Amino acid sequence: MTLPEARHILGLGSEEDPLPQMADLRIVRERIAELVRTEPDAALAERYQVGLVDYDRALAAVREALEAAAPAVPVPEAHPAAALAQAPAAIPAPAAAPPRRSHAPALRVWLLILVLGAAGGGWFHLKIQEENQAQRQIRITRLEREGAAHLENRRWPEASATFDEIERLAPTSQIAPMGRRSIAAGMAEEHQQFAGYWSGQAQAALDAGRWDEAENAARQVLEKFPADQDSAALLEVIAAARAAAARRAAVTAARDLLTRRQWDAAIQAANHILATQPADPDAAALLAEATAARDQAAATLAKAQALFQQAAARDQGQFDQVALDWLREASALAPEDPDISALLEKMASYTRTLRVPRDYPTPTEALANARASDRIIINEGTWQGPLTVNTAIELQGAGPDKTRIECPAEAGCAITLGPAATGSRLSGITFRHESQTAESKRYSAGLVRGAEVSMIDCHFIDACGHGLAVIESGQAHVTRCRFADNAWDGAAAMGAGSLLDIRDSQATGNFEHGIESWDGAAVVLLNNRCEGNGRNGIHADNPKSPATIEGNQLLANREFGLVLAAAGSGHIRKNTARGNLLGGFVIRAAARIPIAGNLLTRNQGPGLTLEKGLDPAAYADNTLSGNTGKQVLTDFAFPPAPTSGTPGTPAKAVP
Repeated sequence: MTLPEARHILGLGSEEDPLPQMADLRIVRERIAELVRTEPDAALAERYQVGLVDYDRALAAVREALEAAAPAVPVPEAHPAAALAQAPAAIPAPAAAPPRRSHAPALRVWLLILVLGAAGGGWFHLKIQEENQAQRQIRITRLEREGAAHLENRRWPEASATFDEIERLAPTSQIAPMGRRSIAAGMAEEHQQFAGYWSGQAQAALDAGRWDEAENAARQVLEKFPADQDSAALLEVIAAARAAAARRAAVTAARDLLTRRQWDAAIQAANHILATQPADPDAAALLAEATAARDQAAATLAKAQALFQQAAARDQGQFDQVALDWLREASALAPEDPDISALLEKMASYTRTLRVPRDYPTPTEALANARASDRIIINEGTWQGPLTVNTAIELQGAGPDKTRIECPAEAGCAITLGPAATGSRLSGITFRHESQTAESKRYSAGLVRGAEVSMIDCHFIDACGHGLAVIESGQAHVTRCRFADNAWDGAAAMGAGSLLDIRDSQATGNFEHGIESWDGAAVVLLNNRCEGNGRNGIHADNPKSPATIEGNQLLANREFGLVLAAAGSGHIRKNTARGNLLGGFVIRAAARIPIAGNLLTRNQGPGLTLEKGLDPAAYADNTLSGNTGKQVLTDFAFPPAPTSGTPGTPAKAVP
């Protein structure tokens, strides 16, 4: 390395004497060495190491130059005394006054010293400033790298502290403001991602009815972001949904008690709901219904006892149709009364009784051997159909929850009662299909063809067609039966002369209507419950036949509570239509019969829809409240060719 290069590296001028600066240059060298030892970044440390090597080479070059320029010490040729001895003696001159000394050289020396000192001090101060600036820049670079790492790892407090220090070191730098913007954006993104994930979990749990899980998920957000308004609002929705679900469960449980005829328990359950929610309409209606049912049950029991006494007085040990009918009615009114059941069993035994499986292994074989007025008793169990009845018999099961007759959907109806079965009576049996898919016809679970029969305490469920169908002028008198989850209507009647007389029964969850009549059939529908059906609770289209519809509960059906397309006579009274999706009642111009005393409330459409040409004043004696839109929609024009979902759509064919 040349001397000028060494001077340049060490920061010395071309004519500057390096000797006085050597101590300072060694201090600078040690500071560079300290940077090499302490720098955590390998690349930067390597750069410092290269600079240290150059610095050491420059120092070495300067030292060599200083050593080469040092003057040699002169050696005297003779002793001074000898020289004096050889010199001739001289006569001393007269003493003269000493010359006056000039101060200019000394002043110049001191001035030079001051200039050199000032220059050296300024150079040293400049070097210190440059070194401090370099140290600050190195620190800022390291902090910037640390801040980026904190941002990447979402360590917001550490990142904020890092950028605060950068701002103190370099107030005018844009690194700190940019870093803070990155912190704000990262925190916002983290908030959005965290809140989005847990809010999604909470919503999914809410939709599935898992209230605790939904609440815990929403609280995850609030624990980290207490000011998150969406999660706070979601907690309120969850609480409301939980309360609504608890209310629905309580109402359902009370309704089940009512269905099981546990009147006092149903009343207690309804009162428990009303204690916390006095304005709950379902609980109030249930309380009224249970109270009325309990009172009716007491009256029914009294009537059953009277019939029992009359039948017992006629018992002469031989068949008595009148007494037997009284006992059957008494048993229907009080099915759990042991005295009535015992006398009915006794008097029924006066005719021939066929027992399955004691006398015949299957119901099919028992029917094949039955004669008119025989009674067939089927024990508990699931028995294979289809069954066909062509004589007047009594078919008695152990109860709809204990005795079942079922068959494949493509095999036909689980039971068919032909014209010769008039006078037959079915009780205590469930009729169903094994599946709801069929390759050809969609058969009903039960079919009445041209016969007049009675059905008590039977269930018609899971059919691929109607639950019960009445055709060919047949008549079905139905009491306390259930029509549920059938692929078409719960119960249906079609054709002139056909009659569907249903009382105190339920039609729930059927794919089409709960109960339907069309093509001239007549209906008598009293005190039934039609709920949650895919279309209307009741659909009646009887142009020349009567339609008597009274005291029915038409609830939460997917279309209307009642659609009356046509009726030749009859009346519509004291029915309740509540919570139906499209509205309460639809009355068409062809149905000009009295419609009064009905309660149409809280439907999600008009309470009453009247076809064009009907006078609204004729329907003033009905109570309408809380329905969506108009309470009474008048002058409605129905399309001439109705489509699916439109009142008046033609019904299904019956196999």
